[in-house]
Amino acid sequence: MSVFVRQARVEDAFGIIEVLNPIIEARENSVFTQTFTEQEERNFIMQFPKRGIFQVAVASDQSIVGFQTVEPFANYTPACDHVGVIGTFVSISHQRQGIGKSLFQATFQAAISKGYEKLFAYVRADNTAGLTAYLGQGFGKVGIAQKHAKIDGRYVDEIIIERFLLTSRK
Repeated sequence: MSVFVRQARVEDAFGIIEVLNPIIEARENSVFTQTFTEQEERNFIMQFPKRGIFQVAVASDQSIVGFQTVEPFANYTPACDHVGVIGTFVSISHQRQGIGKSLFQATFQAAISKGYEKLFAYVRADNTAGLTAYLGQGFGKVGIAQKHAKIDGRYVDEIIIERFLLTSRK
């Protein structure tokens, strides 16, 4: 599927929750447990970190079919300014159509331009499709955070992954 990737805007809030809320409700691929209102998403976009990256994938009919965020890893020390935390969400009905790849390409470029050298994420251990997507984009496994989330009374492990955006690991 061909999409246009651009920076998220406040008026995208409804389209973003149309992607995110069904994923949350499915209880399979995210550690979010509560859905979001359009106003909550508007507030999130307005308060998004200045150095953050918030991209949306827009289909030919102008609907939002996915989004990706990068936020600074830590705001308490400049020692981690080169590290960003990435999150990726593609509409359930549009998965496995190349949307994630388009988002990753745009986000990697934006991250490098903002001084990020490494992206870091947690992926639910039972989210094999999500983990496969990240690994396919050059992320590597770092470890497992055991019982890292508790959803509906059930513990969920998360796989810790990272990708260096620059060629060296210095």
